[in-house]
Amino acid sequence: MSNKIKVMAVDDSALVRQTMQDILSADPGIEFIGAASDPFAAAEKMKEKAPDVLILDVEMPRMDGITFLRKIMTQSPIPVIICSTLTQKGAETTLKAMEYGAVDIIEKPKLGTKKFLQESSILLLDAVKAAARVKVSKIRTLRPMQVEKKLSADAVIPSAKSRAMAETTEKVVLIGASTGGTEALQKYLLNMPLDAPGTVIVQHMPEMFTAAFAQRLNQVCHMEVKEAKDGDAVLRGRALIAPGNRHLMLKRSGAKYYVQVKEGPLVSRHRPSVDVLFRSGARYSGKNTVAVIMTGMGDDGAKGMQELHKTGAFCIAQDEKTSVVFGMPQEAIKLDAVDKVVGLDQIPFAVLEKAR
Repeated sequence: MSNKIKVMAVDDSALVRQTMQDILSADPGIEFIGAASDPFAAAEKMKEKAPDVLILDVEMPRMDGITFLRKIMTQSPIPVIICSTLTQKGAETTLKAMEYGAVDIIEKPKLGTKKFLQESSILLLDAVKAAARVKVSKIRTLRPMQVEKKLSADAVIPSAKSRAMAETTEKVVLIGASTGGTEALQKYLLNMPLDAPGTVIVQHMPEMFTAAFAQRLNQVCHMEVKEAKDGDAVLRGRALIAPGNRHLMLKRSGAKYYVQVKEGPLVSRHRPSVDVLFRSGARYSGKNTVAVIMTGMGDDGAKGMQELHKTGAFCIAQDEKTSVVFGMPQEAIKLDAVDKVVGLDQIPFAVLEKAR
């Protein structure tokens, strides 16, 4: 039992608490140690048994989740996952929680079709396992149930049968990130100039939250940052972020690049998937690509980066020291798909040096 991840959930909905308990208790690597309807009840339970990971709602009676999160991070920091509903107000509040030290965001699991519950279970379990690997020092002041086999990018975009176009002077930057990526992307984009190369980003994040995240970044960055829409042009000075719950692919018409937003199954256990974005880059931009894989749990993006690397793209991985979770960069490095491994502060300079 001592090797299991101890998880507690705090939510005022009895149905949500029960659904979480059912999903988490079904995984032999997780011990569900209790649930509470509000932060006061949670605080009492945490005195009896401290969780390794806390799942926290943001809208609750007696004390809101944001206030409770700030108390936790001030007094005894632990990895906290924010569980929120898909509303614009909820998205803005949740992003504030990320600033206060939450490590991830999940959509509230709810009963629905078998496929929906299955996908919800995958995302919840992966978020908990990723959070459990986050070192408290890196928190900012911060067998599973049977599922369908893990899909590759083949499920959304076929493997390229032809080479991408020859190298040109115009570069495209493709970035993939997951746990810890919201902070990493903000630091990266804040260091990019007004005329930075056109950039396409996949950050693992639920629907609705990507729009609020992009809007917040757009207010503080030199580049234009927006949630990608189908057909958006990839232009200098613009960064496009994949909308939550949709895959994002790079496309080309002549010498011009644009993006395609597409529905589809979970790929490498995610939607959007970094593997899907990177494979599209291998097909359409090849040598004209600078690819970056940032902090995150799992291996999404590793195989896609390997495909990109084989086309002549220049591939960069965030180093272990600055990664909240070193999973995704490490898997790409293992595949010998990376040209350069650097700290987060150095990634913008490495990208600009190669892109120019």
